[in-house]
Parts: sequence; structure tokens; C-alpha cells
Amino acid sequence: MIYIVINAIPIALATLLGLLIAQFVDRPKGIAGWLVALLATAWLCAILAGALILAPPRAPPWVMAIATAWVIWVGFVVPALATSLLMAGQRWGRIGRACLWWLVVMQSQVVVMKLVGLTPPPV
Repeated sequence: MIYIVINAIPIALATLLGLLIAQFVDRPKGIAGWLVALLATAWLCAILAGALILAPPRAPPWVMAIATAWVIWVGFVVPALATSLLMAGQRWGRIGRACLWWLVVMQSQVVVMKLVGLTPPPV
């Protein structure tokens, strides 16, 4: 996990963008809400950074970056979020907005990290 420390700046910038996007969707409530939003956004961003660093160069870099975020979103985020919110009694519209918010955040984070640049860990 040293790649997180090495890439602290692009991860932090992308995390801040994710939190900024939250302002337009559904602001976190209270200090606890902000802390959870910060930690979740930063952790997901760190996972994305690792996936981008490890992604095999089978397509152009920007295609791989966007596709990586989309695959993680559709493969992990949507099922977990939709199941959890549905079990909590949320309506489909709310579930859809929450899932879409994470897609926008993840795609934005990928763009920031690609523009700033990521450094693979030493071998």
C-alpha cells in the first residue's frame, strides 16, 4: 500500500473533488457525516489509484482509466450500495441518485489522477 503514500497529492486532490461534487447532490450531515464522506471518498480514490497503476496497457491510457472506474463502479459499488439502501427501505430514485453520484465522483477522480499523474511503487 506504499503507492498511497507515494501518490498522496493526486489522491488528495481527487478526494477533494469528490467532496466538492457532494455539495451538488446531498451534503453530508454533521461532523460524523463529513468524516465518513471524507474517509469513504479517499479510500475509494486510493483503490482507484491502485487499479490505475496496475491496469495492463491493453488500450489507450485514458480508455483504461475511464473503463477501470466504470468496472469498479458497476462491479462493486452499485451492487453493495443498491442492496444496502434497498434493505434500509430507500426508494429506487434515491438509490439511483446515490449510485450515479458515486459514478460521477469516481470518473472525476480518475480524470484528476490521470492529469496530475500517478507513480507506481518501486519494484
